Amino acid sequence: MRVLGLQSGTSHDGIDAAVVAFERDGTLLRGRVLHTTEIPYDPVLRRRLIAALPPNSTTLAEIAELDTLIGQAFAEVAAAAAQAVGGVDAVCSHGQTVYHWVEGNAARGTLQVGQPAWIAERLGVPVVSDVRIRDITAGGNGAPLVPFLDDLLLRGRIRPAAALNLGGIANVTIVGGEGDVRGYDIGPANALIDAVIVAEGLNDRGYDEDGRIAAAGHVDERLLEALLADPYYGLPAPKSTGKEHFHLDYVRQHLAAQERPIPVADVVRTLTELTVRTVAADIREAGVRFLAVSGGGCRNPQVMDGLRAALPGADVVLADELGAPADAKEAILFALIGWCTMNGVPAVLPEATGAAAARILGTITPGDGPLRMPEPAEPVSGLTLT
Repeated sequence: MRVLGLQSGTSHDGIDAAVVAFERDGTLLRGRVLHTTEIPYDPVLRRRLIAALPPNSTTLAEIAELDTLIGQAFAEVAAAAAQAVGGVDAVCSHGQTVYHWVEGNAARGTLQVGQPAWIAERLGVPVVSDVRIRDITAGGNGAPLVPFLDDLLLRGRIRPAAALNLGGIANVTIVGGEGDVRGYDIGPANALIDAVIVAEGLNDRGYDEDGRIAAAGHVDERLLEALLADPYYGLPAPKSTGKEHFHLDYVRQHLAAQERPIPVADVVRTLTELTVRTVAADIREAGVRFLAVSGGGCRNPQVMDGLRAALPGADVVLADELGAPADAKEAILFALIGWCTMNGVPAVLPEATGAAAARILGTITPGDGPLRMPEPAEPVSGLTLT
């Protein structure tokens, strides 16, 4: 079965796509990554999306329009990806998160936009979407979902081992020496850095390309100390967070509390160091010896060099060593979730989300003709990616 995974993360800079051909061998699953791509959002659409995100206020009319416009953008990317490989059997679209409702360290709801019917109409195949809410109804946080993939990919690695994704938020999967698995959101990775760069107009890319802006600044230790005092870092796992907590006004409030001017390059450098410090602290505490990194932050030398310096006892590599291209791992995850849903297999680790038990994720929008589901498969015990 060829499944197309689509997602746009908390950096909300574009749409990632990955087509994976899955073959089942009992409880083992083999996947061939046939195609990956990343398409930036149209600048006007991205500005509208940013303007609608917390802590900004918006309207139901704007959310309805964004649901359609982002759904159409996803459909365009899906059509091109499917054409590149000669067609797909199913799609799993995460869409774009606009709100993740968390109270008292527990998720109460979540909202992703990007209407999947546009994809189903364009490609004529079933589309799995809305993949987080079923875990929330089972008592989980609906996040992080990537530990399901990470656990499969890290099997056979030296333990303790971990997989780190540096998107807008830094999330980690840690596999202990006894095979026990933990997964949670550590804190901000690119979210705060990107917010400052966009707000200050530091470049036209909206992120710190090659860490150049951070390299031009210095760590402001007083500001960093205040940022590290955020209570979120002390909460026990499993836990999840997002732009609802870590956003531009969050940075501005911290800067105002400093009551002194701080050069913008120093702000970016300090926010970069915040990611390094918070991630390294958790990785050290877990005694991790192998760390595979993915997401946009893995292309920032200031982050990667900082992690390697702070973690001399760990082998810090890109996720490519696990068979999942570092820039496409989350899209591959959603392709895997799509395969699991279409085959009646749970695709979430309750140890990571806090759910009572694993659930089959998502809702299915039929393609052309009747929806034909395969016989339910056994749970996946292993995965190889090539």
